[in-house]
Amino acid sequence: MKKLACVLALASAFTSVDALAWGGDGHRAVGAIADKLLKGTNAQKQIAALLLPGETLESIANWPDCVKGTYCGPQSPEMVEYTTANPKHSEYHYTDVPFQLEHYHDHGVGTSEVDIVQTLKQCIAVLQGKTDPALNPHKFTKRQALILLTHMTGDIHQPLHVGAAFVSKDGKFVVPKTHAEVDEAAIFDSRGGNNLLLDDEKLSQLSANLIPPGEPKPIKEGVPKALTKPFHSYWDSTTVDYAFRRVQTKTPAQFAQFAIDSKPAIKANTGDVATWPYQWADDALVVSKFAYADVVPGKITPQTSKKGDTYYTFALEVPNNYPVPSSQIAKEQLIKGGYKLAEVLKAIYG
Repeated sequence: MKKLACVLALASAFTSVDALAWGGDGHRAVGAIADKLLKGTNAQKQIAALLLPGETLESIANWPDCVKGTYCGPQSPEMVEYTTANPKHSEYHYTDVPFQLEHYHDHGVGTSEVDIVQTLKQCIAVLQGKTDPALNPHKFTKRQALILLTHMTGDIHQPLHVGAAFVSKDGKFVVPKTHAEVDEAAIFDSRGGNNLLLDDEKLSQLSANLIPPGEPKPIKEGVPKALTKPFHSYWDSTTVDYAFRRVQTKTPAQFAQFAIDSKPAIKANTGDVATWPYQWADDALVVSKFAYADVVPGKITPQTSKKGDTYYTFALEVPNNYPVPSSQIAKEQLIKGGYKLAEVLKAIYG
């Protein structure tokens, strides 16, 4: 199969904490799906009591990204209070389990006490009304827990927010046995794919068959060559754009209605609701294997940043048809995220 040559740059400028899983539209779509599924339920009434007038799950879905000061304008007093009390809030959005593994385990390689699984467990406990301080170490309020649950349920269904790539010095994906092995000398952390840089222009050209009839092509004559895009950013935003195009929708609300109308077969979670984040993480690991399928890193090359720091690049190859399976995965995961958000809120509120 012909390949698309890309670059993997292990530069300190890109880190997992900067990631915005599913971008703005993707998170809003997850919230909009749950809003529709929860209409008329007790969960809807309980949720409304925690939201401000006019707010919905769709409208609050991006709040935990907005508090990073990324794209939402000035921080509200509520946001400032939250970030002040939670200095590690950017780490709540992801975990970095090697994508080759089958399960998320507490204290395993790439996990942390403040990662997405632990944060989701905490949010669920708070919304259930549990008062044991050990279950709420960050002292989330119920409103904060609802907002975080809404966002993080979307995040955990973005495969690269769970399944991470680690690369050996000879340019192969490897599975470190301990976190200490990830020393940036023999095994390199790709920061959840943030440091895998793709040729965005080439990917846009390859995506032409995903564009519905009548829409303009993404590349036009005379347009300057596009910049490279981190592999993680591609999964956060580009795949969402492609997923919307696949089903000819342009807004989160339209995508949500498509999702409901399609009557997807979503496997229900089982057991104690506190274990569901583990089940979601395990599912994301399965999906991440498809995200990295036929993606091949090459020879390592040291580089020097403007600050004088040493970082490393790899020649990365992905299949020429990569936008097709990746956009299909994104479509399925966005829908799954919306259904899982509704499912967990129904389980919490009855």
